Amino acid sequence: MISDDLLAILACPRCDDRPPLELKGDRLVCTRCGWSYRIVDGIPHLLPEEAEPPEEIEG
Repeated sequence: MISDDLLAILACPRCDDRPPLELKGDRLVCTRCGWSYRIVDGIPHLLPEEAEPPEEIEG
């Protein structure tokens, strides 16, 4: 779905220090804050206003 090369350069737009994201199913999840970003048709949607908080994903 997302290549390893692309995943290596993606970072969380919500965190000031831009921590890496990890692939979990059809989402990219911030390794620091836990907010997640949808992947639609192979394209990560990394807009902070479209991010989902950790409690909405886990519940």
